[in-house]
Amino acid sequence: MVAFLLSYNLGLAPPKAQPSIQRLEPPLAESMALDADSSTIQHVNVPSGLQTEFAFELPTGYLDALGQIHQRGIMRLARTVDEIEPMSDPRVQTNPAYATVIILARVILALGTLPDISPVVIEGMFAGDLNYLQNFYREINGLME
Repeated sequence: MVAFLLSYNLGLAPPKAQPSIQRLEPPLAESMALDADSSTIQHVNVPSGLQTEFAFELPTGYLDALGQIHQRGIMRLARTVDEIEPMSDPRVQTNPAYATVIILARVILALGTLPDISPVVIEGMFAGDLNYLQNFYREINGLME
């Protein structure tokens, strides 16, 4: 029941831009490295039969405090704990829709050259980009209706 409700939260807005799932060749490692001097993502080779990480590009991009736009990123498949743990967060208990923010912050491994993806980063995204990420999350996790 919890997974269904969270999946519903991640699909509140009707899709405007369809997410594009791209197969990453080769699969990314959990220890993906970012090049601090550019917005390129460097891939680390790790043999794996299951694709758990997916590249995405935001329609608008996250605008950081220095005025840099971050559009390209990596999202991993969600685990059960990613959808369960946020339910005990006081922000989610006050506003159940906030679960989306916490879940996305947990499953986005990288966004441009940002050193960390936190709920504050997700909160600062443009609405169209949040909608895109919600749809992308639902598609890669097999939650599309």
